[in-house]
Amino acid sequence: MAEAVLIDLFGLKLNSQKNCHQTLLKTLNAVQYHHAAKAKFLCIMCCSNISYERDGEQDNCELETGNGLSALLKEFEIVSCPSMAACLYTIKQKIDERNLSSIKVIVPRHRKALMKAFIDQLFTDVYNFEFEDLQVTLRGGLFKQSIEINIITAQELREIQNEIETFLRSLPALRGELTIITSPLIPDIFIHGFTTRTGGISYIPTLSSFNLFSSSKRRDPKAVVQENLRRLANAAGFNMEKFYRIKTHHSNDIWIMGRKEPDSYDGITTNQRGVTIAALGADCIPIVFADPVKKACGVAHAGWKGTLLGVAMATVNAMIAEYGCSLEDIVVVLGPSVGPCCFTLPRESAEAFHNLHPACVQLFDSPNPYIDIRKATRILLERGGILPWNIQDQNQDLNLCTSCHPDKFFSHVRDGLNFGTQIGFISIRE
Repeated sequence: MAEAVLIDLFGLKLNSQKNCHQTLLKTLNAVQYHHAAKAKFLCIMCCSNISYERDGEQDNCELETGNGLSALLKEFEIVSCPSMAACLYTIKQKIDERNLSSIKVIVPRHRKALMKAFIDQLFTDVYNFEFEDLQVTLRGGLFKQSIEINIITAQELREIQNEIETFLRSLPALRGELTIITSPLIPDIFIHGFTTRTGGISYIPTLSSFNLFSSSKRRDPKAVVQENLRRLANAAGFNMEKFYRIKTHHSNDIWIMGRKEPDSYDGITTNQRGVTIAALGADCIPIVFADPVKKACGVAHAGWKGTLLGVAMATVNAMIAEYGCSLEDIVVVLGPSVGPCCFTLPRESAEAFHNLHPACVQLFDSPNPYIDIRKATRILLERGGILPWNIQDQNQDLNLCTSCHPDKFFSHVRDGLNFGTQIGFISIRE
């Protein structure tokens, strides 16, 4: 049984006010009869007013008036916006506020493909949709199914995407201004930084507001993440059309840009100008690498598994092998991550960190010792030959625990599976 029911009357054209009301009464009564007892959200989507044609002229059919509609409409929430994108995004917010995921859409057959295309852009696999045909009236008050259009052309899809992009650009930033943390160790020939959670448009509490990753398991669609990324690119000054994120596998595989891209990797290196590479982080460490002498850079994602597997030095070694970098020239900056105050592992996993250095573990004799992945990363980098003063893991808010600072950072440890993501990024200026 659907948790939410949406009736699509957006732009519906009917031939008289009487028939308009007949159509609505029949549809709304059926929805109320079948769904009102269990559905937590009943909604009508329309464009300001419903329009109808009479003797070749258009007029408006007000939802709020006449023929017994008023009492019935009190059971439904009416969402009236000037565009499909605005309507569906508003409805999505209301669905998310109620934490619903099973949705029935009652839609005219000729609009079903269009509706599905909008839904594909604005929702993720978290949601389950089913569709039911909405009958429309013709002259004489007869009900007849309209012709179903099954194909959305590439041009129509691009117009849908443009409408959504335009709408999302108009939304105000949430939770404060966009903030980028930078390091004085990295010279100005690079564009770099670490994002925080403020200044974006993601509204779901654990993703609010500057979430930069979309997946099938989260409620933030790619369109919202892309708008957040567009705002970051404008603020930082990089080209978002040449932006590449790590495909995390919690390993030590590195993609050397220019070679064949692996299916998954936790590090990227490049010496291409104008290309921005990024490492994800939401407790795991996003690490940025820069060599101002050879003009090369890299990023790595270091969770506890990747840390022990040596993903940081694997990135360094890739830069040395591919671009001729020298250890003494490479600068490494560790982005915000979970601290030893909040991150624990079972003792059998913690033992590997203790063997690396006892200072990486607190309360080692407990069943779940506290782990310092930042200290472990620094130790491994120094042992690998990176100069201690070329590693920044403190100051500039870099050493703040992501779990302890919900005002600044996303955290998987704190927020659970539906967590937001920040990034560390770098590019060589063109």
